[in-house]
Amino acid sequence: TGDKRAVSSDASLEAYKAASSIATVELPPTHPIRLGLALNFSVFYYEILNAPDKACQLAKQAFDDAIAELDTLSEESYKDSTLIMQLLRDNLTLWTSDLNDSVPEDKEDKPAEPAAAPEAAEAAPEA
Repeated sequence: TGDKRAVSSDASLEAYKAASSIATVELPPTHPIRLGLALNFSVFYYEILNAPDKACQLAKQAFDDAIAELDTLSEESYKDSTLIMQLLRDNLTLWTSDLNDSVPEDKEDKPAEPAAAPEAAEAAPEA
């Protein structure tokens, strides 16, 4: 039912936020677990919460953070990390084209606004 879905998605959102906070502190941006978490969390935003803007913002941030620290990429996780980065980029490409396709005609000529940085308060676990 709708109530069960809402309760489940709320619990999942809180779990993703808590896991993201821990991963941000404990793992480098290029770590495959951190990247995989960002990939799954962004898909959760897109598919379950129907929040494509937030999904794109999260995926872009994870991808950009990893690109900025490619020199920290360990040899043993290189293949996994780059594969997940490619999946993040593929999703971003698909989602941004979907967003552009759904823009009303009167807004198509306006430049896209830059994505806002994720707010630290959203990533912090609840006390």
